Order: sequence, then C-alpha cells, then structure tokens
Amino acid sequence: MNVYESGERVAKVHASLEEGILYLRLNRPEARNALDQEMVADLIAHLEEASVDPRVKGIVLTGTGQAFCAGADLSRFQEGVDPRRFRWESHRLSHLVQLLELVEKPVVAAVNGLATGLGLALVLASDLRIASTEARFLFREGRIGLLPSHGGIARLVRYLGLGRARDLLLGGEELDAAKALAFGLVTQVTAPETLLEAAKHRLQKALERAPLSYGLVKRLLVLATSVDLESALFVETLGQSQLATSEDHREGLRALREKRKPVFRGR
Repeated sequence: MNVYESGERVAKVHASLEEGILYLRLNRPEARNALDQEMVADLIAHLEEASVDPRVKGIVLTGTGQAFCAGADLSRFQEGVDPRRFRWESHRLSHLVQLLELVEKPVVAAVNGLATGLGLALVLASDLRIASTEARFLFREGRIGLLPSHGGIARLVRYLGLGRARDLLLGGEELDAAKALAFGLVTQVTAPETLLEAAKHRLQKALERAPLSYGLVKRLLVLATSVDLESALFVETLGQSQLATSEDHREGLRALREKRKPVFRGR
C-alpha cells in the first residue's frame, strides 16, 4: 500500500498528497491527538518516505478537533517505568522531531489548537509555524514532574532567546496565539477556517526557492547553532561550491536575465 493512502493502519494519522503538498493530520481527537506508538511509527514512515519522494514538494502538519497535539501518550506511565524501555521510546520520539528538521523540504506546522509537550517540540522543529486564533501553547511538564524534552528546551532557547525561554519554562507562562506571535513562537495568526489555506500559501512561497538550495540552507541553519564560526564558514563554502554546479543555479541565472520566473527541477 502506498504510504500516503488512508487505511486501517494509518487511521490515527490521515495523510493525503495534494498538488505536491503532503498533508499530515493527527487524528486522535478523543485524546487531544496525543501520540501513541502507532502514530509515532506512522509519522516516521511518512516523513522518511516524503524526504526522498519527488512527488512531495512540501509538508503541512496539523491536527483534528480542538488540539494540535497534547504531547506523547502518558498512559504508558500508569504501569510504572522501565528505564531502558523509556530511553528507547524517547529516542524514537526525538528521532521523529529531528526528521522535521532534517527533511530537506519545507515543513509548515498549522497549529489549530492546543500544543504542548511533544506537540510543542514538533512545532518548534517545523520551518514555518502558523497558528489559528484558537491555538494555545502550554508548558506543563513541570506540573507532572518532568521537563520539556526531545529538543524542547534547546529549540526554545534557540528561537526565543534565554530570557523568554526562562519566562515560559520557569515562570509558568501560557501563550495564546497573540502572545505566541509576539514572542516569535509563530510567524502568523489566522482564523481557524483559513488556517490550512494560509499554510498552503506560505508553503507555496517557500517552494519558489530552488529545492537543492532550500534543503542545504535548512540544514545549515540548524548546524549554525552548534558549531564555531570557522566551521560554519567552511561548510557554507562547501555547500555553495556544490550548488554552483547545479542545473537549478544555471536556470536561476537564465531566468534573471530573461526577467521571468525560474523553473527549478531539483537538479
């Protein structure tokens, strides 16, 4: 079965490919779209397939019902915690979040409602973040004796700065869509009925860039936060030397001279 087809196996994650955009919709509204192991496996499969599928130009991640994602399913804690199993499952969750950063295609998080825990980590790992006016961002891990994981703390500091991250994680701040926009957690707020259309529009703007260039810039933005300046400059030059030989670069120059929009092919 095609990985994007709906069926019994993927009932909790609806996936559809429309005009080159892969829509991934978390569909467990009775649990506020909390991710169980089946959903994690399906999302990983979709993202890994999409990363190499030439039909997929970009990805939109959203939720069904009143929540985007309430985090990981905590019901597994009710019978106690085996440290080794916990570490393995946490590794898979971190891998899922990292895939959003690593896939060399535009990823838009369309936050339709509550985002907390792992759900918030997915938002932070997305390239572009658009919120419905009904979105809420909660930092609740401290209330259950845990902490934001799967890159939640690191990415929050990276994107918002240490001061605002402290306000949110230590001060108990909860954000509605307007506050999230003011803090820079999201880049756009729209009405619920226009959320997916807004996400599609932002994705289409991103797709005006050459695919190879976009993919490398995305990876280098992540790398730039963890290496010294000399290393960053070397990798930028190395990437530029590869892009300079691409067909897309030559097409971009021709389009510039001919005063038309370029037609990129990812080669």
